[in-house]
Amino acid sequence: MGQVTEQPSSTVESLLERLERLNEIGASLSRERDIQRLLEQILLAAKAITRADGGTIYRMLDDGNSLRFEIMRTDSLCIAMGGSSGAKMEFPDIKLHQIDGTLNDSLVAAYAAIHKKTVNIDDVYENEDEFDFSGTHIFDQLSGYRSKSFLTVPMRDHEGDVIGVLQLINAQRPGSSDVVSFSQTDQSLAESLASQAAIALSNRLLMTQLEELFESFIGLINLAIDEKSPYTGGHCQRVPVLTMMLAEAVSRTTEGPLAAFTMSDKDRYELKIAGLLHDCGKVTTPVHVVDKATKLHTLFDRIKLIDTRFEVLKRDAEIATLRQQLALRAPVDPAADQALMAQSLAAQEALNADREFLRAVNIGGESMSDADVAQVQRIGHGFKWRNVDAVQSTFLTADEMENLCIRKGTLTAAERDTINYHIVATIKMLERLPWPKHLKHVTEYAGGHHERMDGKGYPKGLSRDQMSVQARIMGIADIFEALTASDRPYKPSMKLSQALAIMNNLKQGGHIDPDLFDVFVKERVYLTYGEQFLAAEQLDAVDLSH
Repeated sequence: MGQVTEQPSSTVESLLERLERLNEIGASLSRERDIQRLLEQILLAAKAITRADGGTIYRMLDDGNSLRFEIMRTDSLCIAMGGSSGAKMEFPDIKLHQIDGTLNDSLVAAYAAIHKKTVNIDDVYENEDEFDFSGTHIFDQLSGYRSKSFLTVPMRDHEGDVIGVLQLINAQRPGSSDVVSFSQTDQSLAESLASQAAIALSNRLLMTQLEELFESFIGLINLAIDEKSPYTGGHCQRVPVLTMMLAEAVSRTTEGPLAAFTMSDKDRYELKIAGLLHDCGKVTTPVHVVDKATKLHTLFDRIKLIDTRFEVLKRDAEIATLRQQLALRAPVDPAADQALMAQSLAAQEALNADREFLRAVNIGGESMSDADVAQVQRIGHGFKWRNVDAVQSTFLTADEMENLCIRKGTLTAAERDTINYHIVATIKMLERLPWPKHLKHVTEYAGGHHERMDGKGYPKGLSRDQMSVQARIMGIADIFEALTASDRPYKPSMKLSQALAIMNNLKQGGHIDPDLFDVFVKERVYLTYGEQFLAAEQLDAVDLSH
């Protein structure tokens, strides 16, 4: 593999400088969360401390039998692939075994991974008997490059398993572009870096797997909510997306009261998790309350029972008329017959009108007038009917009248308390979890999206200055999603202009954060969200100038 010689340039001073650089690199690697950026840092650091012109990092795939090109850099050719370069790596994976099952020792990267050994080559063109460098020769012919010295180092984790390979090409003499061999010092530094990098990468991969597992558990909770009610499952998915859209817009703001708000990657992840969990307490909410599409809806819409009672009243009216007609049969009186029939038809028409009124009232709406409430009470107390037990009863039960007289929406006060309890349940559930430091605010963010700026929200009655920006952001996202959603059983979806007009009123009334809502409108977050989640007919023109 060539004789490794120590270069005169490896003085004590330069060695100490490179060791110091190695220590700095180790500290920075442990802080990096993004795997692609981490791999890029590893390669750039290795090139720097060994003065290599080029290099590549391969990652071991989950099958344990393939190495994948992840990052490639060659300074003299201005080649940058993978990582932050934006250029995709288009090289095939390197198999560690041949088709017949034998070890693929002919490729130096595979050899280093298989045998967990560093390979240091002075000149690849003088080493063709041991390894296959035909791909390197082709690259050189096409690019005009002259590949010479190679240093290939396996990256082993704390258990000794190879999780990648670091390959460095063409060491350069300090102060010049002359290509020299990688010295023993270079090899030792590269191996030390590879060891630190492997542990950092292994830890990051483990953290990523744990995060994916945790998010999968969250997904299970939201799936349970979705299975209980298809009307809330979409909400649990859309609110986190809209929350992050608004948070990113706020973090881009450079002027005004929110100019100081910024987010790190950890902050983003924490807010994302809070968004995904913001309604986890709905697993405790009864389905018939969550899905209450009309005022009389429980496990079914009880308006059908009232329809039946109306039919009974109409039947009774008809029977009474027929009996009266029969009483007239001895002295035949056609005029009296016709008068009775007209009276019967009028009574039935009045019953039909009352039935249609109750059907309309049952749907619910933004407000119910005093006259409509009085009409419900007149029907409920005024009509009598004989029930299945042959007992004469009021036409509407007390519970039915309470529900039909709901002033706004379809929920009674008790049912609204039941719905509102989901946020209490959410907080209780989240407070039971042993949150790590970087997720310590999840409960506060998720549990505060029903609070109001004027302190009239729930469950804690917090005011604006008692809430984090993130919780206030989630409050806006929650409301806007609910207004524009097309999968609610109790209301039609709103157009952008309608939803924003309502939210503007909420802003004026101290319900939502005015500064955040201004960013929501100014940065057109509503439109970005709408183009992704709303129907085309909802995307109308918006004017909040007045």
